[in-house]
Amino acid sequence: MTNLLKSVLPENSPHPLGLVAGRGDLPRALVRAASEQKRPLYIIGFDGQTDADLMQDIPHLWLKLGEVGKALTYFKSNGVLEVVMAGHMTRPSLTQLKPDWEGAKWLAKLGTKAFGDDNLLKSIVQMVEAEGLRVVGPDDILSSLLAPEGVLTRCHPDAQASLDMQRGQEVLQRLSEADVGQAVVTQQGLVLGVEAIEGTDALIERCGKLQRQGSKGILVKQSKWQQERRVDLPTVGSKTIDNLIKADLRGLVIEAGHTLMLEKQKMIDMADAAGLFITCIQGARCQTNDRSST
Repeated sequence: MTNLLKSVLPENSPHPLGLVAGRGDLPRALVRAASEQKRPLYIIGFDGQTDADLMQDIPHLWLKLGEVGKALTYFKSNGVLEVVMAGHMTRPSLTQLKPDWEGAKWLAKLGTKAFGDDNLLKSIVQMVEAEGLRVVGPDDILSSLLAPEGVLTRCHPDAQASLDMQRGQEVLQRLSEADVGQAVVTQQGLVLGVEAIEGTDALIERCGKLQRQGSKGILVKQSKWQQERRVDLPTVGSKTIDNLIKADLRGLVIEAGHTLMLEKQKMIDMADAAGLFITCIQGARCQTNDRSST
């Protein structure tokens, strides 16, 4: 692999980065970062999963989910050593996959691990790295986007919000054990909804309509305790705040050091204007989730 890299790149040139892209703002932020770092970038997008305009003027390859062999060949032939996976994807059923020969072998190796989100992602990382590529997290490239600890807004959580925050963390602990979801909406001690396959935006919209009278609900979002953070780090942005405002929720609770904040200052300004709070807290971490163990 080292010889391949030297044959493709001039001496002292930055190593190319491979991006496996889904939808949303995070892949765009990575594209901008690669451009600012003058780092060659090669993107793999998937039919129906990746924003088409992301690919403009950037070397890329469109694939169907399951075409693993083509993806590996594309990256290796362009001297890619590091791969980052970012963006939202709608998880297909196994019957919707159209694997090539390499993809079929991967699916056979996955077996029952394909049914849990985190087990699936961990297995994918292991198989990619077995092919000689290194999987890096978006935060390795965009470390400045990691949420800092503390309250970021003028508005602070009151006593009821603090109790709802604790309730949300308790629920997410249980969800983590089941390898389901990263977010929950709580109000006055009640669980209005938990995140499943629909994603955080749909969760917010659904729960806004379920609120009772009195103190409004909050969104608590954090990574699963056993999570492979390199490929599924929780991400929030200005759209998250906009959705909270529309749903008439009053606060966002995220995990410091384990959540990416896109357009952080814009998020804070929007929250301040609407009287919402954003607080970043330390979550309990399983020892096995330390990056050194992956």
